Amino acid sequence: MTTSRPRQLHLNAFLMNAGHHDAAWRHPRTQPERVTDLGYFQHLARTAERGLLDSVFLADGLALFNKVRHNALGGFEPLTLLSALAAVTERVGLIATVSTTFNEPFHVARKFASLDHLSGGRAGWNIVTSGTVAEARNFGQDEHLEHSLRYERAREFVEVATRLWDSWADDAIVLDRERGIYADTDRVRPINHRGAYFGVEGPLNVPRPPQGHPLLVQAGSSEDGKEFAAQYAEAVFTAQQTLADGQAFYKDLKSRLARYGRTEDQLLVLPGIAPVLGSTEAEARALEQELTDLQVPEYGLAQLSGMLGVDLTGLPLDGPLPELPEERDINGNKSRFTLVAELARRDGLTLRELIARLGAGRGHRVFAGTPEQVADQLEEWFTQGAADGFNVMPPLLPGGLEDFVDHVVPVLQRRGLFRTEYTGRTLREHYGLARPENAAPAPAS
Repeated sequence: MTTSRPRQLHLNAFLMNAGHHDAAWRHPRTQPERVTDLGYFQHLARTAERGLLDSVFLADGLALFNKVRHNALGGFEPLTLLSALAAVTERVGLIATVSTTFNEPFHVARKFASLDHLSGGRAGWNIVTSGTVAEARNFGQDEHLEHSLRYERAREFVEVATRLWDSWADDAIVLDRERGIYADTDRVRPINHRGAYFGVEGPLNVPRPPQGHPLLVQAGSSEDGKEFAAQYAEAVFTAQQTLADGQAFYKDLKSRLARYGRTEDQLLVLPGIAPVLGSTEAEARALEQELTDLQVPEYGLAQLSGMLGVDLTGLPLDGPLPELPEERDINGNKSRFTLVAELARRDGLTLRELIARLGAGRGHRVFAGTPEQVADQLEEWFTQGAADGFNVMPPLLPGGLEDFVDHVVPVLQRRGLFRTEYTGRTLREHYGLARPENAAPAPAS
């Protein structure tokens, strides 16, 4: 009789310049002068690999958002950086954010196929539709495409990208030196796509990726986002503040999979957590307060204004949020708008208190405590139907990631919740996801 291996959680390290806290760059434990230093990111990637983490992840936006005066923003284009990190790591997955609104599918399919080959099958694509007018104005548009239309475009974009990856059969390269045939051109076929948003003939000019398709990740939690994730995503980065909210999101998202012929184990839910670590709870809370004390209110107000789509400039910091629009009237990130508005209402927060609560995670859950207490939180969400793993967002870098790897990971390993060695080489193998079959039609005989 065979026994199935106990379920283990998945851990992704979300790397963000000096750290996720908006005041991290002011803290003496960080190195903001190195955010364009390749060696700095190589160290972070190697640290994640030393901790046997499934993957590292780089977010991206296509505008500077006018907040660089008070935070260490801006930096590398993620696929360029991940290609450099692929050369100094062997196992850890490499996930990059790329927008479907301000790119073309042929370019994106080619870049991810290239990264997957360069890394030996470790590439992942975090699919975003972009959420700001500032990004639209960098691409010749005065206004941002409407929310539901962005997702319509994203669906067609992903369909085209996956067909391009499948435009080469796995056995297309035959390397027949005697006959002078490098590739069987019956196994390399155009896709001849003509749709509402794209016209792409194909085939791709890169052979099929080692993983078949790079891992597909998605991070939107609006209705459009959840339906998109149910259809295409294999991992979802999400934000919930409470266990009950996490359980409700997890159940809702998993319940949508059947209508697309998918099973619940084909989509992993990874809520974000920003762990503020200390050797004692008091030490962790002191660090949390240090970071809060370093916040620049002007920056926090600007960030909050962007999340809510309401200009909060000049409002009293010790007063409440003003009246807000309905979610249906928001054309940016709908799910983050609702999360932040509900957090403020639920806990009766002033603007100053809300800025402090959002400082480390921008709406993702923040938890200050010892390694054992952080592990307790991860275990509770994992075993109580709220998560398949976590998107770990260290408030400070590099130390926050080093502390997580050196002190939280061993606790999870002792509890049998996390791997003690890598058993696969590709990102899909780390996440326990199958390599997709090539959906392209077989050549005529």
